Amino acid sequence: AGSGGAELPCFRAGQFLSLKVAVDGTEITRAYSISSSPLDAVRNGFYEITIRRTEGGFLTEWIWNNWRKGTELKTSGPCGFFYHEPIRDSSHILALAGGSGITPFMSMIRDIVERNRNNRITLIYGTRSPRDIIFREELEKYVKAAPDRVTVHIVCSEPDSSWTGPKGFLTASCIRELAGEIDGKSVFICGPPKMYEMLDRELAAFNIPKRRIRRELMGKIEDITAMKGFPRAAAGKRFTLKVHAGGKTETISASAIEPVLVSLERARLAPPSECRSGECGFCRSRLVSGNIFVSDYNDGRRGADVAYGFFHPCASYPLSDLEIELP
Repeated sequence: AGSGGAELPCFRAGQFLSLKVAVDGTEITRAYSISSSPLDAVRNGFYEITIRRTEGGFLTEWIWNNWRKGTELKTSGPCGFFYHEPIRDSSHILALAGGSGITPFMSMIRDIVERNRNNRITLIYGTRSPRDIIFREELEKYVKAAPDRVTVHIVCSEPDSSWTGPKGFLTASCIRELAGEIDGKSVFICGPPKMYEMLDRELAAFNIPKRRIRRELMGKIEDITAMKGFPRAAAGKRFTLKVHAGGKTETISASAIEPVLVSLERARLAPPSECRSGECGFCRSRLVSGNIFVSDYNDGRRGADVAYGFFHPCASYPLSDLEIELP
């Protein structure tokens, strides 16, 4: 519920919250898609998010060990642009999800059914094994409730002997077989970085106009060394960051395979942030000197920022010693 009994802001199905969590005296942020429906916020006063525990994760391990019923949370309002826009998008959504990327689509499905919206969604959900399927029972429930508007196909890449559904990955042939005709549909994608790379190749076979493809923000890239263009020689190296903030200057250490923002968080120097995916610009800072790597997948800088030396620490990786100015 909102602070002091205040009502929670409504949102567009597909948006996310940026949690602000104090860990050992340092406030850090992480973005999580809202999986509940907008009606739940308005009528029932809650948001639902889904957090998968990541071994060695800077925040998820702490959350799983410390959060309890009644724990107070600090968060932004709903953020992001990964939602259906009638003026721009087709009324029929082809949703391609991988792993925990199911969460924004769960919100969209709930919204379509609960508000009796005149939209259709065909979800193709890629997961490793049957035990990794998130929202399995809920998905079955909504398919039964609105079979004319909600279609769900689950594809397992490493199925066990009990699995009788589609197997493999979300290839062009798999998408064509399960989704049927692609023309006339808007494609929404949410999943891990490797899935984005694969779908770039597979969707090329359909010649879909760019305006008909929507991609959710990646968040922190789990393995930056696997991304196109990252210099492999930098992996394992550490660099020095000279940080100017609030009239003070501090020097910290940073790994080449962690976003600059994470290094700043570890040193308790992090600027405010929201999306952690290079899009919103909330953590925008000035790069005084040094070299950084930014993946094409989450380089949300404006051209003027690139020209005048501004960067987004959440999506940038040091390739040399850096000198930076925080906002």
